[in-house]
Amino acid sequence: MSQGFSIELYFDPALENQVLKAWNVLARRQISTQLIEIESRPHITLFSTPFLDPPKLESVLKSFASKQGPLPLSFSSIGTFPNDKNVLFLAPVPTMSLLQFQAQLCEAIKKEGIEIGDEFKAESWIPYCAVAQEVPKTRIAEAFCVLRELKLPVSGYAMDIGLVESPPVREYFSFELGNVVEA
Repeated sequence: MSQGFSIELYFDPALENQVLKAWNVLARRQISTQLIEIESRPHITLFSTPFLDPPKLESVLKSFASKQGPLPLSFSSIGTFPNDKNVLFLAPVPTMSLLQFQAQLCEAIKKEGIEIGDEFKAESWIPYCAVAQEVPKTRIAEAFCVLRELKLPVSGYAMDIGLVESPPVREYFSFELGNVVEA
């Protein structure tokens, strides 16, 4: 049963491996294994919606990605949201280039008649990379301690953008940033 579609920003291999290291440490300690189980890939969610026609967005994402370059990222802190999902995340430094990238993507999507939910509007979007979901409340402090052992900041680049349906995660397509589309 699908919970929805997301447009995700993917990282260069070195940065992705740093995030995977956090996932694996939390899994070994049996704190959280959900991201591994649903076969997710380390990412920042740029947009999400319950309903979408994937073919409608393919050319939009391909064109958008071709006009962008690799985006520098630096995860400098860990956090959680004040809700019952008990998600722990790495937070990127919210650079102007990252915020503009996401805002421009949402503008391109809006032109296709797709509604942008409040949480993805430029003034309220919070960039983050999940490292654990549904952490038992009694283990959140332990999870934070484990994540604090990561040598932050970890830096790298966003290299690709893709559309996925989840759970389980199923990628429809992805495009390399700055990859010129051949005619």
